[in-house]
Amino acid sequence: MEQGNVLSYFNLFKLVLSRDLKIALRHRDDVLNPLLFFIIIITLFPLGIGPEPQTLAKIAPGIIWVSALLATLLSLDRMFKSDYQDGALEQLLLSPYPSFIWVLAKVIAHWILTGIPLIITAPVLAGMLNLPTESFLATFWTLLLGTPVLSFIGAIGAALTVGLKKGGVLLSLIILPLYIPVLIFATSAIDAASYGLPYGGQLAIIGALLVGALTLTPFAITSALKVSTN
Repeated sequence: MEQGNVLSYFNLFKLVLSRDLKIALRHRDDVLNPLLFFIIIITLFPLGIGPEPQTLAKIAPGIIWVSALLATLLSLDRMFKSDYQDGALEQLLLSPYPSFIWVLAKVIAHWILTGIPLIITAPVLAGMLNLPTESFLATFWTLLLGTPVLSFIGAIGAALTVGLKKGGVLLSLIILPLYIPVLIFATSAIDAASYGLPYGGQLAIIGALLVGALTLTPFAITSALKVSTN
């Protein structure tokens, strides 16, 4: 591959990434809503279940990860919607550049805006759920490795439903079953950490899911976008 092509691909990646970040920051509700949703869900659980520390500590991993999953799902519908409405998506699909580059940039932009705020706020909220301090590091690593997987897999559903006016329900039906493996191994790792057991195996599986999503889902997303825009 020529150096000029590499530079042009990198410039395209930076351009799409910075463009999506700037557009999202102009519409701050799109950034704040998933985070507020995440905080509200975790805050409501102690009120609904009761303040019993042992009960909260036992279900805390599931609460954190289900909340992160739903918060990510809440923001997926807008990943390609604005570009589809103004015609920019069709221009990108018709451009001579590999679709892998700009699709990757858009998904990473989504993760930066959605996943990173969840990772930052999760330790504080975990304390509200009486999660043992031994599990904080495991919570951080599972969210760091798992939330990008949620964005990549969710982007497939967002691409399939981009042409639908009310595709949120269909998007949920498509994506939620695919999120289950990440949910299982992430909560298992946090549970193992709370008992002082090794959880490297669970993290390795989540890491393998991330590598697979990083390499395979951009092609599936491109195919889904071509189907949705034709």
